[in-house]
Amino acid sequence: MKSDRVKKGVETTPQRSLFKAMGYIDEELERPLIGIVNSFNEIVPGHIHLNTITKAVKEGVRIAGGTPIEFPVIAVCDGIAMGHVGMKYSLASRELIADSIEIMATAHAFDALVLVTNCDKIVPGMLMAAARLNIPAVVISGGPMLTGKSFGKKDTDLNTAFEAVGAYNAGKIDEYELKSYEDSVCPGCGSCSGMFTANSMNCLTEVLGMGLPGNGTIPAVFAERVRLAKKAGIQVMEMLERNIRPRDIMTEANFKNALACDMALGCSTNSILHLPAIAYEAGVIINLDEVNEISAKTPHLCKLAPAGQHHLEDLYYAGGIQALMKTLADGNLIDDSLMTVTGKTIAENIQGVTNKNPEVIRTLDNPYSPTGGLAILFGNLAPDGAVVKQGAVAPEMLKHQGPARVFNSEEDATSAIKAGKIVKGDVVVIRYEGPKGGPGMREMLFPTSAIAGMGLDKDVALITDGRFSGATRGAAIGHISPEAAAGGAIGLVEEGDLIAIDIPNRSIKLMVDDAVLEERKAAWIPQEPKIKTGYLARYSKLVTSASTGAVFEK
Repeated sequence: MKSDRVKKGVETTPQRSLFKAMGYIDEELERPLIGIVNSFNEIVPGHIHLNTITKAVKEGVRIAGGTPIEFPVIAVCDGIAMGHVGMKYSLASRELIADSIEIMATAHAFDALVLVTNCDKIVPGMLMAAARLNIPAVVISGGPMLTGKSFGKKDTDLNTAFEAVGAYNAGKIDEYELKSYEDSVCPGCGSCSGMFTANSMNCLTEVLGMGLPGNGTIPAVFAERVRLAKKAGIQVMEMLERNIRPRDIMTEANFKNALACDMALGCSTNSILHLPAIAYEAGVIINLDEVNEISAKTPHLCKLAPAGQHHLEDLYYAGGIQALMKTLADGNLIDDSLMTVTGKTIAENIQGVTNKNPEVIRTLDNPYSPTGGLAILFGNLAPDGAVVKQGAVAPEMLKHQGPARVFNSEEDATSAIKAGKIVKGDVVVIRYEGPKGGPGMREMLFPTSAIAGMGLDKDVALITDGRFSGATRGAAIGHISPEAAAGGAIGLVEEGDLIAIDIPNRSIKLMVDDAVLEERKAAWIPQEPKIKTGYLARYSKLVTSASTGAVFEK
């Protein structure tokens, strides 16, 4: 066992003495040492209950003959960090999470890991660490939040609260109704209940084969979630015994499966940052052209909030991710021969699974759209690509041309929107918010929610070299690459320039002559870094483009 280097033989007497100082006994040290990575804290609703999940995991490990040893990792709540400097740290935390797990697992010679996670950057950060370390590992999420019941509306969620602010500022609701949403849209623990980034990544973890069936959809408050956690603890011991490692599971074929399910689910645009980053650690390259190729042949079968009215608990009751995978496998749209952390193939996992609600999971002959929920756009404004959640765009905005309204920060754009300075037909451009320029590539849920709340989401587009929350809906196009801070064309846009967006034809163009753009580029002066000290200053120097997953340079 890998852990023998810290517990076997005469030479490790000092190490064993340190274990004894913590109360471990010889019988525990004779067993495999299983690291339990717990991202619990008291500031993230998706993580507030993870001590309960972690306890269940440890019980499972002990049942199967291992010694569980818990250690922590950081977690940022994107909702609380939204709209201020805190959001700059969210994506940047992903690399710290992966690095800290690598450090702890290697320094203490763990034989295997169970990764207890739930929210946006923590899930991909843990998967990146698992791929990098390549020791047996199982991921278990804390599960999705239940939907809220607010002010006469059947199903509400965090996005309802963000959009309610826009509606209040537009005079469409009063203070009493606004407070009602505040008090009820998030009814308890769990990852926010729509197909936002956290749930997108938890579902795709299940597709990748790194989470047990049910990982993506069993609600946080259900006892079934605790039972699944115990099974995760048991299952990691089988992975160790059979020497099944993350890179045996996270193969190129399984990433293609993940992209196909991503398209069928209409996941968060952030998945197009995280899947390439996880793949990179597994030695697999995902290029953005592949995303469009898979989208072209994969129908959009699920419209969960914010694209539709269904939420994660509806998907759970419909049969969950396994039912979606069964539908796609029956249509030969995914490879079901691949290994998973169950120790079985996808085909074995989905045997006998049925779709219990064809309105939540549409059949292949009745999709919402014949193509996937995400699209990658290219053009002179984004030669390296940009991403849009096309399944959440109103039909009338799939093609749009309008004048640019240019802002060099999220705050400036949000202020203009709230002041009524943005009108029908405009294209809001927010730049210098990319991985380097932000730094940290903030989510733009405040401006997109303000646009939606004021009733302009069917009339106004927003493009940015930053990114969007999975809760965003409307013609919101992010990850413009190259970013402004790297000299990308988005940094050359001037007020009033026409921008043409054609999502069906995967195009985004700045309607300015090439000669004029060359003149602007010659005169372009990069902005001073917005943050010059601390972690983000180092991050800005190391991070690569959004088109490559915003990973660190080697």
